[in-house]
Amino acid sequence: MRVTVTGSSGLIGSALVRSLRDDGHEVVRLVRREPSRSDEARWSPADGCVDKGALEGADAVVHLAGAGVGDRPWTKAYKRKIYDSRVVGTRTLSEAIAAADPRPGVLVCGSAIGYYGDTGDREVDEKSPAGQGFLAGLVRDWEAAAAPAREAGVRVVHPRTGVVLAREGGILGRTLPLFRLGLGGDLGDGRQWTSWISIGDLVSALRFLIGHEIAGPVNMTAPTPVTNDAYTKAVGRVLHRPTRLAVPKFALRAALLGFADEGPLVSQRVHPRRLEEAGFRFAHEDVESAIAAVL
Repeated sequence: MRVTVTGSSGLIGSALVRSLRDDGHEVVRLVRREPSRSDEARWSPADGCVDKGALEGADAVVHLAGAGVGDRPWTKAYKRKIYDSRVVGTRTLSEAIAAADPRPGVLVCGSAIGYYGDTGDREVDEKSPAGQGFLAGLVRDWEAAAAPAREAGVRVVHPRTGVVLAREGGILGRTLPLFRLGLGGDLGDGRQWTSWISIGDLVSALRFLIGHEIAGPVNMTAPTPVTNDAYTKAVGRVLHRPTRLAVPKFALRAALLGFADEGPLVSQRVHPRRLEEAGFRFAHEDVESAIAAVL
């Protein structure tokens, strides 16, 4: 296949590109700077420009670009950056795909389980309604921005990704130094549900979406969500370190501003029903074995 990827330098994108290339597929990386390698092509979301040569003849486009949601406190300016990087970028790419000749067969357009808001102890799947909050509204607009490609007859699928377990980044990678020092612990009361997926299963699932006739939203989470307390204890057991400390809610809210109540403190119990119904098989369904494999 020939696959065009945005966000190829990020945690998920770099792992996907490596996997595709290892299996002999051609990957074109859309970058916002001047291309410096033969496998790169330029796009400028804010200017509405995409190198059409990167799209015409592509079998699939995987769109993963966007400012990091949990990288900085949610100031008003940073929330605008998060929003524009996803909604404007998706609209620009979708319009370019619609105008391509020939068009790619599928657009796998990144999304997030933030769509569901805080679900408490209630399990949700792809048929569940949108929740409340900044992330829920963002995801609604983000997925809607792919309309030009969908209306042009391109199959569009939205992988709604949960917490990604990886050694190099994500919540696990960023907190490993603390856990190794015995300073890991629950976030808040630890009762909130965490819907997770290993980086290996996520890459496999993205490739599954490329190759199977599935469209619309698809939850990219393992079928066994766990509470934050259970997750914390699993990391401690894998690393053989105590996890007795806890980060109180007020400290998280002070440090992260609005992100705390839609990120580490939110409870999301999400089921990957459409992946399971389509026949996808997870390599890691137990959070402790997933953490051990990742590390």
